[in-house]
Amino acid sequence: MEIILLSGGSGKRLWPLSNDSRSKQFLRLLPDGRGGYESMVQRVYRQIQEAGIDASITIATGHTQIDPIKSQLGSKVDIVVEPARRDTFPAIALSCGHLYFNKQLPRETPVLILPVDPCAEEAYFKTLLRMEAVLQKGEDDIVLMGIEPTYPSEKYGYIVPQGEVAEDGSRKVKHFTEKPDLERAKRLLAAGALWNGGVFAVRLGYIMDLVAAQVEARDFESLHDSFQKLEKTSFDYAVVEKAQRISVVPYGGKWKDLGTWNTLSEEMGAEGVGTAIFGEDCVNTTVVNELGIPVVALGLKDVIVAASPDGILVSDKGASSYLKPYVDAITERPMFEERRWGEYKVVDYVHYEDGTRSLTKHLTMRAGRRISYQIHKERDEIWTIVHGEGEVLLDGHRMNVRAGDVVYINRGRKHAVRALSDLHFIEVQIGSRLEEDDIQRLEFDW
Repeated sequence: MEIILLSGGSGKRLWPLSNDSRSKQFLRLLPDGRGGYESMVQRVYRQIQEAGIDASITIATGHTQIDPIKSQLGSKVDIVVEPARRDTFPAIALSCGHLYFNKQLPRETPVLILPVDPCAEEAYFKTLLRMEAVLQKGEDDIVLMGIEPTYPSEKYGYIVPQGEVAEDGSRKVKHFTEKPDLERAKRLLAAGALWNGGVFAVRLGYIMDLVAAQVEARDFESLHDSFQKLEKTSFDYAVVEKAQRISVVPYGGKWKDLGTWNTLSEEMGAEGVGTAIFGEDCVNTTVVNELGIPVVALGLKDVIVAASPDGILVSDKGASSYLKPYVDAITERPMFEERRWGEYKVVDYVHYEDGTRSLTKHLTMRAGRRISYQIHKERDEIWTIVHGEGEVLLDGHRMNVRAGDVVYINRGRKHAVRALSDLHFIEVQIGSRLEEDDIQRLEFDW
């Protein structure tokens, strides 16, 4: 079995922790069962393993998510990078192209496709094995997971089954209904309809035939080059709703979308993450604090307080689901990013009257990781080592650095750093333009 996890979007409804560079699935806010916290992507990977599923995992994502995935999962998964956002069908098509051309898997290979951030229990992942078994019978082109509804919802699409329940628990699919109004949702529940959870089982060759009908792909590179020609639409619309032979396997356990602070706080297992002080009169109030200063909450009820370098949110939990349009108006650069070598946090950003700017970061590098050999054309940098040991490469010359050392890097100088132990340093950027794209990376093996 092959598993494709779909990882897209920025999850701005979880601002100020999530943004265009740090999507919701990478926030380490969920209890990991060992006294620490894990992210949604770390949890789904762990749950797949714990369910005993013997499968290789491929994550379909965009360029901005490569570093967080590698930071949190390392080399445990393959990553297929979409050249542009074009909905779920092109993402799945490109991922299947990777399996077919790069991994040279046979057309009969079962492929399970699901979101990267399901909030579910082990039975959800065991259902993937049931879906594979139904697919292997050879009677269906697609097998879906249907979530047994707990209330009439207008937020989800519905799968309407028909006929008798097979011995394996599956049923044939009659039709689909997209996000009905409340009254129709009630009628669908009464008729035994299931929520569409966006989980599919297909054979690799079935998808590759659909791809071949849209673009000519001789290898993965030609498919990647033709990505913009693929129909920009959802997998549901392009594939599922047009399939002739389709079954659904029901899942009746826990299932939740953690797309808002209200739903996420229910799963966090703690009222405070970070430095948070609560008065005895706080009720159902959650504080998530990534700043180095304390947050004190008094007399609050049903409130979420989230503080990060990007901003501070104070909201009624129910109202937090309406956050996105307000956040869309914020155009400031992200103040926190996770990279494959570690992470950085912006601690100061100043615009001066003469047009000069200064940006101060605290960078944390994990032992054994390195930042690539590179040049900046529009800024100078000053590195002050505050903890740990590392090795700096400056115009081809190596030097060991430790706490108290300062490295001056004028624009145009080639530089890199490697952490010999966990390394913390303060980086001050000075220039008229301080953007992350002012980087020219150079090939250098050291």
